[in-house]
Amino acid sequence: MGGILAVLYGAAAYAFFLVTFAYAIAFVGNIIVPKTIDSGTPGLLVEALVVNTILLGIFAVQHSVMARQGFKRVWTRIVPEPVERSTFVLFSTAALALLLWQWRPIPDVVWSVENPIAVAVIHGVFWLGWGVLLLSTFLLNHFELFGLRQVISRLMGWRIPAPQFRTPFLYKRIRHPLYFGFLLGFWATPTMTMGHLLFSVATTGYILIGIFFEERDLINLFGDQYRRYRKQVSMLIPVPWRRYDEAEAEGHPPLGAKAPR
Repeated sequence: MGGILAVLYGAAAYAFFLVTFAYAIAFVGNIIVPKTIDSGTPGLLVEALVVNTILLGIFAVQHSVMARQGFKRVWTRIVPEPVERSTFVLFSTAALALLLWQWRPIPDVVWSVENPIAVAVIHGVFWLGWGVLLLSTFLLNHFELFGLRQVISRLMGWRIPAPQFRTPFLYKRIRHPLYFGFLLGFWATPTMTMGHLLFSVATTGYILIGIFFEERDLINLFGDQYRRYRKQVSMLIPVPWRRYDEAEAEGHPPLGAKAPR
């Protein structure tokens, strides 16, 4: 019964995420939904800045704190380990839903592109970003990332193997293609308003801070293997001449080791 309840809980959290995330794409892209990043009646500028900054801060703090390994070790004393990831997904989605619901528009235009070809290219980059993001989740393990693998394994009595260092497809060219997809989706807009700019700048800053902590955790987990990967592959911008070479990485001695004489 506990396993069945865990699966139902994980599935509900995942469904909540899917609906909210789809809405978030439409929200950022100003696609027809009840509320977008630029829709609604503008209020006082100071009020909008304060409210929006608080909403962005809530999401950033919640997501960053709950994603850290130290927090997880304490958290799993309260929340059963098989549903820990689903609980993280649930809380993160709730913080995102709050942001989408309470966001205050700041419609002053920073830039506007009117050329039809340029607008079509920008829209293409927007959708490319979300496609890269989705593909990146499946290149690793989409269902483990969002907690479904854990609850199903709990039900079936399967053991989840220890994390292994892998660099499938996009990860050979860029260390964080998922975040790269986010950045394309956030910045690719033909009309950039002050509200959208605030959102894009804040989320970009959060992504950079998140990468710092995430890579620290990955170094603790994979050691020199990840350090070599970080030296070979760019962080967010694909560079044609930089690519992860597994054979070259495996042929190196541990970083910091003295060469034999």
